[in-house]
Amino acid sequence: MPLYPDYPLTTGRLRLRPFNRGDVDAVYSYRRREDVARYLFDVALSRDQCAQAVQARIGQVALEIDGDKVILAVELLESCALIGEVSLICRSMEARQGEVGWIFSPEYQGQGFATEAANAMLDLGFGPGDMHRISARCAVRNTPSWRLMERLGMRREAHLREHSLFKGEWDEEYIYAILWREWRAIRKAQGVEP
Repeated sequence: MPLYPDYPLTTGRLRLRPFNRGDVDAVYSYRRREDVARYLFDVALSRDQCAQAVQARIGQVALEIDGDKVILAVELLESCALIGEVSLICRSMEARQGEVGWIFSPEYQGQGFATEAANAMLDLGFGPGDMHRISARCAVRNTPSWRLMERLGMRREAHLREHSLFKGEWDEEYIYAILWREWRAIRKAQGVEP
């Protein structure tokens, strides 16, 4: 299941590509915002912290061992504007388990970009990544995120109540997942040959 994708990945409106040093200001424009950081493990980031985060992401482009991450910048094909990021994490090579995630600038939410980018990551994980199951998780209060998971065809598998302290409050989290055979059926119904 090692995964070494050919970049960039393209969809109808988006280019998913590795990060580069020139992305710091674009990432800072959304990662500095409290409304973006609200449901992330990070706090709102300073420009220096964004520069460090981008530098770390530059090398996160392949999956070889458990815990490896592919984190890609999402930009509009039309304008090359960087609007967010998506991730695919290897949770278990042996069991072929992955996890997807996303962060998008609020200016670009509600336009289907996250659905399009997340579908590309599922295609990557289930296609060349040969994964069996891909999960996603979010705070219960993060309604746009869990609704996105449902649009992707993922099913809610767990509701973790007060399972940890998160930013000074008891955290409640949903866990969603989709199996390879479910993804394949959905993509065939959409007219996309997996």
